Amino acid sequence: MQSTVNIPLAAGALLSAVAALLHLGIVAGGPAWYRFFGAGERFARAAAQGRWYPTLVTLGIAAVLFTWSAYALAGAGVIGALPFLKAALVAITAVYLVRGVAFAPLVRARGGAITPFVVWSSVICFGYGVVHLVGLVQRWAAL
Repeated sequence: MQSTVNIPLAAGALLSAVAALLHLGIVAGGPAWYRFFGAGERFARAAAQGRWYPTLVTLGIAAVLFTWSAYALAGAGVIGALPFLKAALVAITAVYLVRGVAFAPLVRARGGAITPFVVWSSVICFGYGVVHLVGLVQRWAAL
């Protein structure tokens, strides 16, 4: 671990953890929460019918986000190094940035509507990516 904490990566860890907690809240909140957070009517109806896959997918997303939070904490120097730390942080940063810039065009190309969810989730993901990128650039040589 390093003697000083990298603030952007620590903030990125917090952001990923908040997103993971929101996904747990969606599972607990049920169909109305699936609808509100943009999961789509099919997912919301499946949750209302007690089907397992909306819960499984949403818990899987939460697990990934918690893992990403741990990697950002490791990159920030808050916890010890994790396996493939540099490569993982590059991949996490890339996923957030690509999700931020490519989701709306992909939705549009598939004939979907650009809803407030599409816009806001893209802006949020892009912001998460920028925070991670700043921290990654600052810590690059030390990783």
